[in-house]
Amino acid sequence: MNGKLKYEGKGKRLFESDVPGQLIQQFKDDATAFDGVKRERIAGKGELNCAISSFMFERLQEAGVRSHFIRREGPREMRVWELEMFPVEIVIRNIAAGSICKRLGLTEGLRLARPLSELFYKSDALHDPMIAVEHAELFGWATADEIATMRMLALRVNEVLAGLLSGVGIQLVDFKLEFGRHPDGAIVLGDEITPDGCRLWDAATGRKLDKDVFRRDLGGLSEAYHEVATRLGISVGASA
Repeated sequence: MNGKLKYEGKGKRLFESDVPGQLIQQFKDDATAFDGVKRERIAGKGELNCAISSFMFERLQEAGVRSHFIRREGPREMRVWELEMFPVEIVIRNIAAGSICKRLGLTEGLRLARPLSELFYKSDALHDPMIAVEHAELFGWATADEIATMRMLALRVNEVLAGLLSGVGIQLVDFKLEFGRHPDGAIVLGDEITPDGCRLWDAATGRKLDKDVFRRDLGGLSEAYHEVATRLGISVGASA
């Protein structure tokens, strides 16, 4: 990339672009788990995540959900709006899995009566602790109205993506979303939507098609992500 590196996380890099207010988001081949304790480089993962995330953002835009996504620009790159990000993650759960089972003693696979939204403070150093709206307000991370807007948008994302994935035999178990303020002032969806940040299970067998494959040593991560892309009819390895 020719632009200046502005941010690097576990799975992505953000670079300045040729247009003020726009960035180039590049997906890495790195796979990490357990706060980076487990780490591996998986060839092709960046391309798969870029293709899947671009596809998801496009479907959401068609459904009226705004995001930072502008367009896919290469095998591993997408052009996005630069947002003022909120340090709060929204997690939507349709089926009990992961941390909620440990916290509440639930059995993995329990289908919830309705989608549950949870808030987490985005901090790698603190391992993204769960928070209440009052924490966000008191510490200046987001107002109650901003949280309400993010939750409303997250539930709409859940409605769109759950229906999309159900149509190809995949259950949307849970996922995390991040939001930011667009240059025009609107709160919009940011970050990414990939199997890195979603739990995806085969609807017939419960077979995992997400990063739990890597976390739990259940097989090839690239193969699982490629299956998600293939079922959705996503072209991998070429610009959209």
